[in-house]
Amino acid sequence: MSRMTPFTSPMLLGFDAMEKTLERIAKGNDGYPPYNIERLRPDSKAGTPERLRITLAVAGFSEEELDVTTEENQLVIRGRQVDGGERDYLYRGIAARQFQRTFVLAEGMYVSGAELRNGLLSVDLVRPEPVRMVKKINISVPD
Repeated sequence: MSRMTPFTSPMLLGFDAMEKTLERIAKGNDGYPPYNIERLRPDSKAGTPERLRITLAVAGFSEEELDVTTEENQLVIRGRQVDGGERDYLYRGIAARQFQRTFVLAEGMYVSGAELRNGLLSVDLVRPEPVRMVKKINISVPD
């Protein structure tokens, strides 16, 4: 019996790479660190397009321990805390942790900036207005 997925429809051609990306992201999601995604409305006076802001709770991480990159159509946020051995803990409830969060970006989206403030890492994304294109395809009739 073959596995049926939403992308096996004959109407969705060329989406197999997207299916693989979605499967990979679904497997690697442990819930840490928690995050919000908010929509920032466009400012018609300033002419700014619609933006999205991803905010991650990264308390305890410094700027040097965080890495924000884009790889192909993905935003990858990594955090790596170095456990300093100079402390002698009587109780340790805050562990030095590593994480990696991956977000798939739509075509044309790009990161406009990132800011770390009060234990929150905010990454701003710009979503440009899509350009609607209608292209006429000529039909040829052989002689």
